[in-house]
Amino acid sequence: MKKKLISIISVLLIAAIIAGCGGSPAQVPDASKAPDAPAPAGEPLKIGIPDDATNGGRAIKLLETAGLIEVDPAAGWTPELKDVTKYLYNIEIVPTQANTLPATLDDFACAIINGTYAVPAGLIPSVDGLIVESQEEASGSGENPFVNIVVARSDDADNEVYKTIIDALHTDLVGQYTLAKFNETFIPAFEYSNTDKSDAELVEEIDAYKSSKDGKTVVTLGVCGASNDYWYAVQKVLDDQGANIYIELVEFDAYNLPNEALNSGDIDLNSFQHKAYLANEVGTQGYEIEAIGDSIMAPLTLYSKQYDSVDALKAAAGEAA
Repeated sequence: MKKKLISIISVLLIAAIIAGCGGSPAQVPDASKAPDAPAPAGEPLKIGIPDDATNGGRAIKLLETAGLIEVDPAAGWTPELKDVTKYLYNIEIVPTQANTLPATLDDFACAIINGTYAVPAGLIPSVDGLIVESQEEASGSGENPFVNIVVARSDDADNEVYKTIIDALHTDLVGQYTLAKFNETFIPAFEYSNTDKSDAELVEEIDAYKSSKDGKTVVTLGVCGASNDYWYAVQKVLDDQGANIYIELVEFDAYNLPNEALNSGDIDLNSFQHKAYLANEVGTQGYEIEAIGDSIMAPLTLYSKQYDSVDALKAAAGEAA
């Protein structure tokens, strides 16, 4: 079954730029304990959202998608609380430090949590989430500016070797591996179908796979953070295709370095940033680099210990006066 990639995303161009760049333990929601009784009349249900500008805006867009609020369209991808034009249900949006939301989920009717914090706390978007970010729901165009990308120098954007790498990235094997390996903390930013292997079998195979650069065209690719194992899956696809291309990952410890290195020719490609961050870098630094393909995303998800669906949440909150 086709799996469409998931993303509404907000704006601050520096926060949350990397798909690879912990949280406190929280209990997995128990749907069997979902209450039927609405909140006391006049008392709004509290919904926690991240208090940083990037994820806060994403969270507001997700609440709009859930049908809980209406947002000024002029805010685009960057809404703030002041841009909420109508509360459709009796709720209160409470900005909260993002890494505390899993541990404080009991304090809210529900909370919107990034996978970086949710998954280590035992919360899995597809299992425990009431609603997960959807790129199509956000824009209908697939042009989400906060999807992570692979970037090349503009002069090399049509390089056939790089196109082959992007084609290998956008395959079923890489898509399934990415979702399974990272437990939905990160998800593939392209359509894919599952292979004939189980998730466990595929992860074991790719994690054990070793390639060699001997006799191959070596392409250096700059990355940040620790969540770059999906490139080993890309390498397996390239080897299975007989492409004679070897991807050599070059790790950087600061986010400002991979674009500088790419622009200067020290590396061939990089993959660590979303489209909006790249646009800012190009605008402020004058880099002659551009996106050549989408890679992965880190979705936000609405979780609750009290309610097992958005409809249950709405029934408990009641329509706004």
